[in-house]
Amino acid sequence: MSNTATRLITLIMLLQRRPNQKAAELAEGLSVSKRTIHRYIGMLDEMGIPVYSERGPHGGFSLVRGYKMPPLVFTPEEAVAIYLGTSLVEEMWGRLYRDAAQGALAKLDNLLPNEQRHEVAWARRTLLATDMHRADHTPLAPLLEKLRRATRERRRVTLVYRSRNQLKPLQRDLDPYALIHRWGWWYVIGYCHLREAVRTFRVDRIVELTLLDRTFEMPADFDIQEYLAAETQAQPRVHVRMRFAPEAALRALDNRAFWDTVEEQPDGSVVVTFVVPDLEWAAWTALGYGPHAVVLEPEELRRLVSERASAIVAQYAST
Repeated sequence: MSNTATRLITLIMLLQRRPNQKAAELAEGLSVSKRTIHRYIGMLDEMGIPVYSERGPHGGFSLVRGYKMPPLVFTPEEAVAIYLGTSLVEEMWGRLYRDAAQGALAKLDNLLPNEQRHEVAWARRTLLATDMHRADHTPLAPLLEKLRRATRERRRVTLVYRSRNQLKPLQRDLDPYALIHRWGWWYVIGYCHLREAVRTFRVDRIVELTLLDRTFEMPADFDIQEYLAAETQAQPRVHVRMRFAPEAALRALDNRAFWDTVEEQPDGSVVVTFVVPDLEWAAWTALGYGPHAVVLEPEELRRLVSERASAIVAQYAST
């Protein structure tokens, strides 16, 4: 659909939302000139859309009272955006929202005009997002369902949680504020009564979860986006520089998404940089490339990789 058609639809929505709008206001809303607005009004009149104008300080353009634009008037691109969003919901949430997602797509397919339906059919064949989970999260469905219910009903939960590198799980009460999917994992964020602060918990590390009858109120000033941004900044970070030998340069270049920077060297080697939460993570990343990659810095990571490599050699030598 052309930009003109899209703007005509937007113009109808603006007039439907509030009557008696001046040409200057409508022009600003559509980012066009007042002359263009008058031309669009004429086009709507030719299409049979009942637009009228009133003169005077309180006058302006209006739709005839009672006129409503037909529902589901989407451009082909908007229809595809809705389809892609619904498909992502199904992919991310699995069985929790699968039926709802499929039902929404069925209604969309049934109600859209042919042009939009053809565009959605094309998107189904060519624009896909799959395998966004790093692991099979099907076993997490019961936990996610309870947490979804707890966040919706503002109900406190008791969970038995195993932190990273912690053998013995701890029991704690949590007021769950939000469910977050990032980096291929599910997290629940909320107020931990054990630590008396907002904390983040990885759902697959929850050993046991119980919904309580006690409810809570989420602080009015809590902003999930601000919390996530602050949490990311506060996390420990190890900055790594690593060199790939010339014969392994393609391994670095084919995985650009893993690196923050990529520098091709005159000798054919490639130097990359990346950031990880801790030295252990960095060491196993480097070791995964074997003799094809060498850590340049930091020095403590070089020592750790050397120690891990020596331990691996000793383990195989003993057998």
